[in-house]
Amino acid sequence: MIPVIEVEPVPLEVTVDGVLRIGGTRVTLDTVIAAFKEGATAEEIAQQYPSLKLADVYAVIGYYLRHSTQIELYLQERQQQADAVRRENESRFDSQEIRERLLARRAEQS
Repeated sequence: MIPVIEVEPVPLEVTVDGVLRIGGTRVTLDTVIAAFKEGATAEEIAQQYPSLKLADVYAVIGYYLRHSTQIELYLQERQQQADAVRRENESRFDSQEIRERLLARRAEQS
């Protein structure tokens, strides 16, 4: 008798904002792939993010390895979005002024 082999989809979900998250968790694809690129094993990634299932981490890494060109484009776009948000925040808030106020408070408390 031939065993029935079930094909499972890659555990990636797209949020309303277009962010890819791993199988029902809040952990993003960006996070898992960044850890993988830094040399973390699937086991280490699953251990660092307890909401992830080890099998899902392996599946996502495998998907990345098979579709690295598309995933790299996605990651570049996400980085550009993050950079734009950072620039916008920096233009709205004077970090030097905030730093000076915090240092003044610390000096008052000492």
